[in-house]
Amino acid sequence: MDGLGLQSGRLRFLRDQRRVRYGIGNRSKAMSADLSWDEFRLVKAISDSRSLGRAAAVLGLNHSTVFRRLASLEATVGARLFERSREGYEPTSAGKEMISLATKMADSIVEFERRVAGRDAKPTGQLRVTTVEAIGQHFMPAVLTQFQDQNPGVVIELVLADHILNLSRREADVSIRMTDDPPETLVGRRICAVRWATYCQHSLLASELSNFESAPFIGFAELLGHPPARRWIETQIRPGRIVAKANSLHSIRELAARGLGVALLPCFLGDHSPMLARIGAPHAELDVGLWILTHSDLRRSARVRAFMDFAGVEMARQRRALEGLDIDESPSE
Repeated sequence: MDGLGLQSGRLRFLRDQRRVRYGIGNRSKAMSADLSWDEFRLVKAISDSRSLGRAAAVLGLNHSTVFRRLASLEATVGARLFERSREGYEPTSAGKEMISLATKMADSIVEFERRVAGRDAKPTGQLRVTTVEAIGQHFMPAVLTQFQDQNPGVVIELVLADHILNLSRREADVSIRMTDDPPETLVGRRICAVRWATYCQHSLLASELSNFESAPFIGFAELLGHPPARRWIETQIRPGRIVAKANSLHSIRELAARGLGVALLPCFLGDHSPMLARIGAPHAELDVGLWILTHSDLRRSARVRAFMDFAGVEMARQRRALEGLDIDESPSE
């Protein structure tokens, strides 16, 4: 999905056969032109990516086609839309006006699609589900397989991302998200808590317990992890103790399992690694809620409702693992 939340196979009501007339600013009649949605989409993609190459990838075109279409569009409107700088393509004042129009048009299309999608009668069609990488890899294969067996008419696209996708823009239909403050525009329910603890290789447990303040530590790479966990590492672990960083919790778990150092992990990952031992009890200050959410316009969609009901029940069955209760007695410090 591109930066406008649209794909080439979706709504086409602003295509060439339904061209609309836009005057960009009050510069001259030469800048008034018949423009199609594709041209607005082109300008928005270049603005979002700041690069013709990246815009081409988003639009499913090649670089030379994007270059030619931009040149043709600028000739049509009679004004430059972008200036090239060291930072990339910067929109001119005319370009900014066109980008503003493109954003409003895209928002209207996405809102219409959300409302239509919310009226389907049975669980069929495409369903985009997003969650963080750790939950997606650990729990989602079983959940999706069982759901698909019961709902063969639904085709699920699973998007694993540690950043938050925008459900209002249809970047996803359902989100399984670690948060204590879900947006007011979303509806759903809290499944349980996700708890975090520190872990090390079994063979190193005795030494790490006695020398925890100086033990080597595996940190989070940029953009990984929910903010409380990142802050805990920043405040509790001296920079000199960090021996490696990774942008995947599964990779951090494997590095710890091989003895590289101590790692902060969700209990559902650390407790179920046979090579790791938990160091003490979970850190209560890092507890975070696990929610399953959708946009309010989609709550009546049969496929969305069916998936949220099913996945909510299945994830609730994993509560003990998520809350770190599968280990009855934690090692004492």
